[in-house]
Amino acid sequence: MSTDQSNANETTRSSAPTGSADPAPDPAATPDPAAAPDPAAATTGPAAATVGASTAASPTAEVSPTTTQAAAVTGAPASGATPADQDEAAKTGDAGATGNDPAEGGNSAKDTSSKDAEVTGDEPEDDAAKTPADGKAKSADGKSEPADGKAKDDAGNDSKKKESKEKESRDGTEKSAGGTEPAKPADPFAAFAPAPEVVPGRFRRIGRAVGRRLVHEWTLAGLAALALAVLMTWPTLRYPRHTLPQDYWDPALQAWQVAWSGHILLTKPAQLWQSNAFFPETWTFAFSDTLLGYAPAGMIGQGPEAAILRYNILFVLAHALAALGAYALVRQLGAGRIGAAVAGIGFAYAPWLLGQAGHLHVLSNGGIPLALAMLARGHGWSLRHGYRPERRRSGWAFAGWLVAAWQLSLGFGIGLVFAYVMGLIAVVVLLGWPVRRILRRPRRQWFGFRLLLADFWGGAIFAATGALLAIPYFKVAELHPNARRTAEELHNYSPPPGGFLTAPPESLIWGDLHEPVRAGLPGLPETTLLPGYVLFALALGGLFFSIWTVRQRLLLLAAVLATGVLAMGSRFFGGTWTYLPLFEHLPGWDGLRTPGRLMIWVTLLLCVLAAGSVGAFAQRAREISAVERVPPRPGPLLRLVTLLPIVLVLVEGLNTTPHPVVPVQPASMRVATGPILVLPSDQKTDQHVMLWSTSRFQDIVNGGSGFTPNRLAEVRQATANFPDQASIDFLRNMGVRTVIVLRDRVAGTPLQTTVDLPVDSLGISREDVGETVVYRL
Repeated sequence: MSTDQSNANETTRSSAPTGSADPAPDPAATPDPAAAPDPAAATTGPAAATVGASTAASPTAEVSPTTTQAAAVTGAPASGATPADQDEAAKTGDAGATGNDPAEGGNSAKDTSSKDAEVTGDEPEDDAAKTPADGKAKSADGKSEPADGKAKDDAGNDSKKKESKEKESRDGTEKSAGGTEPAKPADPFAAFAPAPEVVPGRFRRIGRAVGRRLVHEWTLAGLAALALAVLMTWPTLRYPRHTLPQDYWDPALQAWQVAWSGHILLTKPAQLWQSNAFFPETWTFAFSDTLLGYAPAGMIGQGPEAAILRYNILFVLAHALAALGAYALVRQLGAGRIGAAVAGIGFAYAPWLLGQAGHLHVLSNGGIPLALAMLARGHGWSLRHGYRPERRRSGWAFAGWLVAAWQLSLGFGIGLVFAYVMGLIAVVVLLGWPVRRILRRPRRQWFGFRLLLADFWGGAIFAATGALLAIPYFKVAELHPNARRTAEELHNYSPPPGGFLTAPPESLIWGDLHEPVRAGLPGLPETTLLPGYVLFALALGGLFFSIWTVRQRLLLLAAVLATGVLAMGSRFFGGTWTYLPLFEHLPGWDGLRTPGRLMIWVTLLLCVLAAGSVGAFAQRAREISAVERVPPRPGPLLRLVTLLPIVLVLVEGLNTTPHPVVPVQPASMRVATGPILVLPSDQKTDQHVMLWSTSRFQDIVNGGSGFTPNRLAEVRQATANFPDQASIDFLRNMGVRTVIVLRDRVAGTPLQTTVDLPVDSLGISREDVGETVVYRL
């Protein structure tokens, strides 16, 4: 382009007034009015400018709407144009992209160029990148041409695309050679776009996280287990500070145990095993199962009423944990929710457990299935899917060991068998790895380093807990040989086969019906061991119709039969080859006089079998509904049928457990100075005395446990005619300072006639305090 022409163009541009109408186009470049471009071409960006330029350069060229639209999409000139026209079109399109085309309107053309680039796959180019260093000159016809006379490539290179993206991300203010231009106009179609997602604040995020946890399966399962426990144990929480379930003897003893462990761990932890009962004996806290795992609860509250309230709450929570633990275990093994619910309810509310309502250490069995579930989850194993290394979680495994150690701390009555089962599982797992290698089966990586570390430390904690808890019991066995169980005791508490079909009297459904059968059973309630007829039926069905494999069903059946035989104690062919070898040779097994409590394992295995049949039934219901419903879920009627096993198992667990009112603590027990002897003394009265001592925990001679120490037997015999000189001298030699006689319990004993005798000549004082008589020695 010549210098004169450039100057003429510059003069024409500078002579146009600001804000005036567009300059008159060159007649040679003006197209026929009949061929004027569509007004919509102003919104099509550079491609539209290209089409317009081609039409202007060649008035004789015919541009059909189809050709124009195709050019707008592809960015190519319309067909029928000459090479010169195409070159001119490229120049004109470049000018339109810079916002200098008077026919397009500056910024509007720039905005639409970005939209057109999105359609064609090209990125809009930056003005600075398009304009040469010496600028652009306007021709007389109002069109802009590059100084170097070259057309820009529509696609551009990668660096220009990157610069264009950075330009589009600015705040709407663009820089040009002449200064700052106004922001881009709003897109009229933005109103139809989806609303931008609002970024939640901190509190909203916390609320959402809490909400997700509240509707999680395990949260709902825990809440359901708790609510069900309150209902199934009602009216335990109706008068929780004054009544105890079943009776007020063994529960009173266990309420004292929880209170003592919490009190002494806060005051003198080193004296844990030297309780205030059975004065002056030592290691007295190990005279029975300790419920030491509930010690944190014992740190809250003081006095008999607080101890009763604490016991009732733990009684309800024990049922909830048993249901939740069995549910978690069966879910981890691979059963569905309905099958797991049947297992949880069947395990926690089996009819035979109603006879154990006064034994909190037996009802507190939920840690067993829960620990097994956590360990299985941590090791990535399930009964239905086998071992899956990708699902290993070392944290779950370690937590499972901790739960197992806590379960062991509740007592060896059921904890000892649990410890042996854990040891048996460990041996099977450790021997299984080399056996697989010998058989040359496909090997997988069994343990990662973190999981191996979790098992090592977790197993060490479990073993150390058992060893430390066993030391006091070995001491008691050494100091009190009469604490060892005999074969005669074992035989008395061994259930016959009929015991597995007999319910205790507390069963609402079967209690009265089984009264004649119970009359012929020894060792009640340890020999009424009905797990539930519904559970029997579901487990039997699980042998033939189940989600478990045939091999797994046979193994479960063998385990049920083996544990059932052991639960019979010496009633199964004298126990010569079953229970007695364990009783005579395994450490600690001779302390178990009630083999019927192995029914815990029988019930758990039956629940797994039952869950298999219920799961298969629910799966079949989904298959049937898949033909009629999308998505394939059971209809209302079929869903109710799948819930029927839950209802039946639940109904069979209903109870009529009594809740007697606990005798009120005598006022003298709150002020008397220890050591104290409360008369009359016997197993049941002494358990009340232990509960009454929780106000101050004075040393008391009284005590109740699974055996009677020789010294306590001597005290009861020596004080039969109290107060007399012989009994007073005997008590003074023991260090007893106060004797309290309960007037409401002396009927039928020698104390009934001696309690009102004068004591002036005996060197002691006597005072009536309420319904008691206090003697100070």
